[in-house]
Amino acid sequence: MTISFPGGVAVQADYKGFSILSDQPEANGGTNQAPSPFDLFLAALGNCAGFFALRFCQQRQIDTTGLQLTLEGDWDAAKHRLAKVNITIHLPEGFPEKYRAAIIKATDQCAVKRAILDPPEFSVKTLA
Repeated sequence: MTISFPGGVAVQADYKGFSILSDQPEANGGTNQAPSPFDLFLAALGNCAGFFALRFCQQRQIDTTGLQLTLEGDWDAAKHRLAKVNITIHLPEGFPEKYRAAIIKATDQCAVKRAILDPPEFSVKTLA
């Protein structure tokens, strides 16, 4: 992954043929032309959890029309950090009652969430 700086406070990640742009809100000196890095982090959590919910239904041939996840973060103002992430799975009409606990368990398998719960070691260095 290569990170570059296309102008202003925007930051771009190029990885596996994809370009992912982030920016800051105007209040932070940006132009708000793209999500902030933190918004992308939350989107990664939601997309990952959503993939597991979707695959759960697909593997059981459950109609996914209306399947949706919502993600809300609880912010700890005193610590200036995210305190809790709440994910709600909105089940499609006719979703079998017997699978309610199982889809939660499947959604909990999100690799992004697991990386937060058991964080990797980070290393930062300079190269001239």
